[in-house]
Amino acid sequence: MNCGTLTGRYSREIRAAGSTRNRIAARAVLALVLAAPGAALAQMDLAGEWRNTGQQDVRDNPHIGEIVGLPLSEESIHRAETYDQSILSFPEWQCRPHSAAYVKRDPSNLRVSRITDPANRNLIGYEMEWYRNVTVPIYMDGRSHPPETAPHSWLGFSTATWEGEKLRITTTHMKENWYRRNGPPQSDMSMLTEYVMRRQFRGRDYLTWVIIAYDDHYLTEPLIRSTEYQDALNQQMTVYPCTPVTEVVWPEGYVPHFLPGQNEHFTGFAEAYGLPPDIMYDGAQTMYPEYRLKLGDYAKSTSRTMEASSAEYARSRR
Repeated sequence: MNCGTLTGRYSREIRAAGSTRNRIAARAVLALVLAAPGAALAQMDLAGEWRNTGQQDVRDNPHIGEIVGLPLSEESIHRAETYDQSILSFPEWQCRPHSAAYVKRDPSNLRVSRITDPANRNLIGYEMEWYRNVTVPIYMDGRSHPPETAPHSWLGFSTATWEGEKLRITTTHMKENWYRRNGPPQSDMSMLTEYVMRRQFRGRDYLTWVIIAYDDHYLTEPLIRSTEYQDALNQQMTVYPCTPVTEVVWPEGYVPHFLPGQNEHFTGFAEAYGLPPDIMYDGAQTMYPEYRLKLGDYAKSTSRTMEASSAEYARSRR
């Protein structure tokens, strides 16, 4: 064997050995990067401009007393019964933001922005911004939630992790607010577990946002709702300044409310749809299909009323 042959063979072996070492080193570096704290490995990018599709009952603009289909506790039902929406005319309430438990159900558009580490450009969270609301960060850098005694805010404190291609969000530290605009309260001890998924349908991108509320004070079971957002590339999130004004001159010291059992409007929803007048007191059982068996003849009457309402609505849209 001549020197040229030996030199060529050893040269190839050296290159191969070097290539193997490079691959091992690259894998080691990648493993360190993946294990590094503060780096949120995005399975699906959620950033963008999104409009609320307004489907299902997403607009949550209910009748007074329309609290069926919610797992409300007895305390929550009675607070809804005493609620008077005229309180929103108070200057203290006019510019009050929605809570995290409600705003995702509100007919508001959404902007999602990335939060990146300026040193290494790792994704460490998202900023969520709804129309007429403050921006809330969703932290994905492994930080823990504040202690229970920490201050609360309208949109709470949120952390998130990836579960496959779903972003799982945990939200705590929300101020007291409502689950629906007609009064069912959300306590300041409630917690949300949320799942956000980006998907495609007929050539358009959608965000499906599932919200699961846990509230030992005002819910007897978890309240599960979802909202659909569609991509809106030309969307502009305009500034919404809010200045309190005197809308109604109330007597000094008066707070709009109804005393228990004295809200004559509370049964209006049941009367309009031919339902039992006490249906709003049945709480979680109204969420399930078998509740129709309890309604008996009322269920048939309700179906006819709903069909007539749907037909009237269809005619009005022609």
